[in-house]
Amino acid sequence: MASLYDIKPMFQARLRPVSQELATRGITANEVTLAALVLSLAEGLLLWIFPGAVLPLLLLPIVLFARMALNAIDGMLAREHGQASRLGALLNEICDMASDAALYAPLALLPGVSGGLAVIAVLIALIAEGAGLASLLAGGTRRYDGPMGKSDRALAYAALALIAASGLGGALLIDLALLAIASLGILTIFNRVRGALEAASGS
Repeated sequence: MASLYDIKPMFQARLRPVSQELATRGITANEVTLAALVLSLAEGLLLWIFPGAVLPLLLLPIVLFARMALNAIDGMLAREHGQASRLGALLNEICDMASDAALYAPLALLPGVSGGLAVIAVLIALIAEGAGLASLLAGGTRRYDGPMGKSDRALAYAALALIAASGLGGALLIDLALLAIASLGILTIFNRVRGALEAASGS
């Protein structure tokens, strides 16, 4: 199923000069990966300390975009500049899931919003990423099937943050958005498991 992940090559092409400059300066893929995690943790801390405050909510879409850019850059540094490593692969997956939790879980504290639903949406997102990784155990490749992959999630939560910051729609609209994110996350898990099984049976 289609996902924003499909436009990743075009996004990477725009960022390739940046990755080349960083490589020239001796910046490693793992350092970029950790920088993305630190950025996410800092924003998550702001959202947790100041639940419902406008500025942290407005910062969330910016941080999500910066995180996507850093994730694309660390991948290019690894693949195109000879920095790929087992440690890097582990850091990439662990930091991605930690960043998701740090950025999205604090939205459970938004006034009037169903905290349980917000947490469930995050758990489903983490399970979806686990399903993508589980494909490797079945002898396949990492699965990135949608409709609620990492990039799609970032777009959805960026929109949710802007809605919350604007005060339009209220808590009910945010709850409905969280329900949609969770539902599409469940479909993503199904698609990734099915894709992994189909790939394994066809090999």
